[in-house]
Amino acid sequence: MSNTLPLIPRVFAALALLVLLAGCSTTTPPDSVLAVPAPAQKYAAIVVDARTGKQLFEVSSTAQRYPASLTKMMTLYLLFEALESGRVSKQTQIPVSDNAASQPPTKLRFRRGESIDVDSAIRAIVVKSANDVAVAVGEYLGGSEVQFAATMTSRARQLGMTSTTFRNASGLPDDSQMTTARDMAVLGMALRQRFPQQFHYFSESDFMFRGRLVRGHNDMLGRVRGVDGIKTGYIRASGFNIVTSYNADGRNLIVVVMGADSARQRNDHVEALIQRSLSPTMDGAKTRLMFAEQ
Repeated sequence: MSNTLPLIPRVFAALALLVLLAGCSTTTPPDSVLAVPAPAQKYAAIVVDARTGKQLFEVSSTAQRYPASLTKMMTLYLLFEALESGRVSKQTQIPVSDNAASQPPTKLRFRRGESIDVDSAIRAIVVKSANDVAVAVGEYLGGSEVQFAATMTSRARQLGMTSTTFRNASGLPDDSQMTTARDMAVLGMALRQRFPQQFHYFSESDFMFRGRLVRGHNDMLGRVRGVDGIKTGYIRASGFNIVTSYNADGRNLIVVVMGADSARQRNDHVEALIQRSLSPTMDGAKTRLMFAEQ
């Protein structure tokens, strides 16, 4: 296998074919890392060096979990593709159907016949995690949310997300909508690598919509220097989930924590994992990376 493959496909291939020999470093992690903040049936975590694809930490990273609003990362991936191809512009108006408007909160609350421009839709999905907007985007791009979800799953397979099935655009409860922490790390890396010009959206903690300031849920922004996104999620079945990007001082990490009992516990755990992964005394996970032909 040649080592001249471009970085992006090599990193995706590495994550897609990780062989886990041991999930954690042989060094003793801080107590805050060892204090797993969730029941075993919900908790999963992984830390990946996004520049090399090397796994630095993992617990149950290939176990099936509910993605909750992490699902919207793929909704945005497909919307960014539509922007890139010219199918839509940031000024394109997306109609909000009665079905989209009827979704449960969190949402922006639209009336019959209203629409939202693509730029505001991206911000609403990233910052507010608006279910009505996510469904509207899915219906607009896919013709129906069902067809859009099928496209989401197909794109997931192409990215190497081998254990993910999407059933809707929002992440609202569906027993068949499943993923893994590892697959969410792949998606987080893909968003940064494929759409660097759009990734700034994930660092926004609020936005103005129709003269009203809309605040977000991602308290990791501004809490840890170097954190620049990307998405939180919660439903009762999943617990509190997050995918976090760290990018500072020449280090780029993707941290996924799923199934925490509260947003505070989740965020504390993410911060501890970042500190652990940046520690010069950490000798790294015993992980073999296998690269496949693209």
